[in-house]
Amino acid sequence: MSEAKLLLGIDTCGPVGSVALGRWTANAVEILGETELAGRSYSALLAPAVRDLLAAAGLPLAALTALVVTDGPGSFTGVRVGLATVKGLAEGAGLPVVAVTRLEALALKANTTSAALDAHRNEVFLLLGEGRELLAGADELAQEKQTEKIAVCEDAAARVLASAWPGVEQIHVSAPTAADALRLALPRVLAARFDDVAELDGHYIRRSDAEIFGPASATPLPTMPEIVRQ
Repeated sequence: MSEAKLLLGIDTCGPVGSVALGRWTANAVEILGETELAGRSYSALLAPAVRDLLAAAGLPLAALTALVVTDGPGSFTGVRVGLATVKGLAEGAGLPVVAVTRLEALALKANTTSAALDAHRNEVFLLLGEGRELLAGADELAQEKQTEKIAVCEDAAARVLASAWPGVEQIHVSAPTAADALRLALPRVLAARFDDVAELDGHYIRRSDAEIFGPASATPLPTMPEIVRQ
């Protein structure tokens, strides 16, 4: 591992995205900088944001220990843009990658083990305990054992949960960002438990409309422009 102990995180799953640079120790991640990305513009904004964040710190891409990417659930396009970017960076610089889920980042932020994100259509992406994630509407929530506490960051998700689980305590926090992804990934970085870059794929939970309503048409991953070659 690089002695600099630096991590770059990317999260383009939600309505607002982010890129974060952090320095890690055995106990914590110190966030050195974070850039917010406007939604629906990730393909245009992400590469320059990565380049500028590294340039502001005076760092080449090769100085990083690893890359961290939030692989879903969330916007299909956003997830794919983030993964394509990370794959391009990882393969170009020979960096390892840790992929984490947005639900787990939200739960960590609220210091709980359950979390819910708005999935639209009166449904939520739901994390119950460690590792169990599902898409749930009113019927699915009625069949699940209610948790005591659950993290939320969106009014729509809070309303769905309040209707189905009125007795569950909701812990409201701001939406998870790339900085939260870095903190979540730290134990895996310390243990050198990295993902296979070639097999990285979106953690969508829900199938796309094309898969549900008609023949699936494979959409190629966006191409990754050159960012830093040092």
